[in-house]
Amino acid sequence: MQVALPSPALRCWFRHASALAVLVLMVYLSARVLRVLSGCKPGVQSCIPEGPLPLQVPHESGLLVAPVWEEPQCLGPQGMLGRMTRSFRASLKPEGDVELSRYLAGWRELTRFLTPLGSIVAFAASEAFIKVTALEARVQGPDAAHYTSLATMAAWEQRAGSAQASGSRTLLLLHRALRWSQLCLQRVATGTLGGPDAGVQCGDAYRTALAPHHPWLIRQAARLAFLALPSRGRLLELACPAAGEADARAALARAAGVLEQVYNRTQDLLARHSLLQLA
Repeated sequence: MQVALPSPALRCWFRHASALAVLVLMVYLSARVLRVLSGCKPGVQSCIPEGPLPLQVPHESGLLVAPVWEEPQCLGPQGMLGRMTRSFRASLKPEGDVELSRYLAGWRELTRFLTPLGSIVAFAASEAFIKVTALEARVQGPDAAHYTSLATMAAWEQRAGSAQASGSRTLLLLHRALRWSQLCLQRVATGTLGGPDAGVQCGDAYRTALAPHHPWLIRQAARLAFLALPSRGRLLELACPAAGEADARAALARAAGVLEQVYNRTQDLLARHSLLQLA
């Protein structure tokens, strides 16, 4: 029995259909590979990777390497975030103590940064500035030898029996405010598009770090005042002028990371000297 061969036209159609099927399969597989590489899950119609994909540039060896991130000016010697982070970082002594003069210098820059952010933050910054000035008077006063670091201050004041009206109490109040500042900056830096804005996130940080130590009336006033904070975009612009959003976020996150290191070190020292409930 003879089998009829397909006509030339039918054979041509099969060839084109097969080529089209292979092309569609390649596109489909390529899309799946790109989704896996970018961190996207299969089945999602539109996907934004959880983190930025590293840019790659040719290296002399022919391999692709990620370029070095250039710090924006706000982290440089003349930038407010740069001056603040360098002072706070320098306060962390290698032996595990906190140098008070550098710590207070970092706080001075932090209050300059916080002041333009709205009435409630400006008020908090002015209160912090008063406490910074009071501690600086001790650091530079007749008993300066006992106020070189947090540990020396705490030990001397406990021996002298003046802990209830002391530099240790003043530093504890600054310590709590530093926690709020760190949480606020960190959440603004890492917040997602379309998520809570800066006022909501900094208000949440207040409820975590400071509200437990404030009376009810102050908590209610602060809750409303935080809603008047500038938007995330405006806060990023104030933090890192002339920088793009990605660079400003990265700079703010780096500054928040330094504040967290200082907070953790100070928290440990205050706990060792049983000073966390002093005020």
